[in-house]
Amino acid sequence: MAAAFVLRGLYRARPVLRRSPAELLWAPRRGHRLTPADDELYQRTRITLLQREAPHAMYIDSYNSRGFVVSGNRVFGPCALLPHSVLQWNVGSHQDITEESFSLFWMLEPRIEIVVVGTGDRTERLQSQVLRAMRQRGIAVEVQDTPNACATFNFLCHEGRVTGAALIPPPGGTVLTSLAQTAE
Repeated sequence: MAAAFVLRGLYRARPVLRRSPAELLWAPRRGHRLTPADDELYQRTRITLLQREAPHAMYIDSYNSRGFVVSGNRVFGPCALLPHSVLQWNVGSHQDITEESFSLFWMLEPRIEIVVVGTGDRTERLQSQVLRAMRQRGIAVEVQDTPNACATFNFLCHEGRVTGAALIPPPGGTVLTSLAQTAE
């Protein structure tokens, strides 16, 4: 009985406790709040733009069995894409890829982080000593079929990574495949 008097006194004394038990069970949680917390009221929000998107970043626009269109320029046959240049790459197939053919990727400054290799219409295995030599020089190698390698290269360039590509055109018809159309 004494407990009932104490609870009734608390219920009458505190306005918060004058609510029904259903209202007392639901309380807004911090994750669902609409107003900033006290510690957030006095902090300023500041945005600093470190680097704008590179206006001259290279992107592979399209590819076909004869070559690639890189930033609006046609490149015939296998090519090596470096951060600001395109080179003809003297390989005929994935079997022709050697340490020497990859040497241009580790001679550059700033150092290339990753080389995306497009091996034609299928993903082919490269020689283990070639992959080991690249790994010893601190360069990651991603081997894919050429369509996926083109998309991966574009994605990494868009992220701002220092990326290289070694691409062999996929054999087949001469129909131009635009990467923008395949993404849709």
